[in-house]
Amino acid sequence: MNETPPRVRAEIDLDAVRANVRALRDRAPRAQLMAVVKADGYGHGAVPCARAALQAGAKWLGTATPQEALALRAAGIGVDQARLLCWLWTPGGPWQEAIEADIDVAVSGMWALHEVVRAARCAGRTARIQLKADTGLGRNGCPPAGWPELVGAAVAAQAEGTVEVTGVWSHLACADEPGHPSIAAQLDLFGEMAAYAEKEGLEPEVRHIANSPATLTLPEAHLDLVRTGLAIYGISPAPELGTSAQLGLRPAMTLTASVALVKAVPGGHGVSYGHHYTTPAETNLALVPAGYADGVPRHASGRGPLLLGGKVRTIAGRVAMDQFVVDLGGESVTAGAQAVLFGPGDRGEPTAEDWAQASGTIAYEIVTRIGSRVPRVHLHR
Repeated sequence: MNETPPRVRAEIDLDAVRANVRALRDRAPRAQLMAVVKADGYGHGAVPCARAALQAGAKWLGTATPQEALALRAAGIGVDQARLLCWLWTPGGPWQEAIEADIDVAVSGMWALHEVVRAARCAGRTARIQLKADTGLGRNGCPPAGWPELVGAAVAAQAEGTVEVTGVWSHLACADEPGHPSIAAQLDLFGEMAAYAEKEGLEPEVRHIANSPATLTLPEAHLDLVRTGLAIYGISPAPELGTSAQLGLRPAMTLTASVALVKAVPGGHGVSYGHHYTTPAETNLALVPAGYADGVPRHASGRGPLLLGGKVRTIAGRVAMDQFVVDLGGESVTAGAQAVLFGPGDRGEPTAEDWAQASGTIAYEIVTRIGSRVPRVHLHR
């Protein structure tokens, strides 16, 4: 029986993920590498991408939420295969489940330390924790004024055996802007805060502050561990740093759809909601069955590029929930023809960065917003 062609699908090249991890390891040869697979692997599929990254030499995996971390352990990725850090906690989170699953948990304040200590006592196990310092990003992390109290309490908890402090870390605000003065300031402050923790008796396995852009451009930030997210999926963290190819990366995701309908319409025909586009002359319209419910940005209405019929074309009119329209001019394609919204660019197709530019956003959002009803097809498992 022939397989029904998919309405829309995202192909994920796991060989590209492996190659990207190896390229990033080469950029930071003295540091361990963490593959960040939060948000379902930035939309690429967390479990297959995690396994591919580990095969290529990643030693750590990183997630935002505890549910993401627990799902990796439930999928069979054990502590013998990867250390796993989870950092975005809220009061009442599943601390005990994380401890029992051998997950390192981030602690950014006293409330979190109190909760993880209680959970460790209930579990009858030592919790592995990493203290996060806010060195200037102003999001999660303990600010300098609260650092002595947090470090002191962690030292006491470690002395009683309820926790083991395995890491001290922070996050850069402007690593994607080379030369930004905040970079040096944050690195200096992190050095001071890490040194204070060590002076007070902590001996963390890893100190880390480098994200993808810092891994690519700031060797002085590599320290013991680099946390690579978007880059392992082959996408440049910022146009200012260079294209994916210039950085030695290959985009792993290709998003395609099968044309649902082609029809001839006269000039002056309105297209999609609001008639923001009107055909300038008699033409052929192609209906592509992918919309903002699938992750196609509505902000790309009238601007989003795609490869169809051997040419890069542009969305005509508004993106709807489930579909958008392309004006083919005097040309035509057949129903079932493949439209390539973005990919590595090898065939002349647009890239995720092209879509980011068309939508007024960043490539991170383009790939992570691809909806759950779009099947992920993982190649080269």
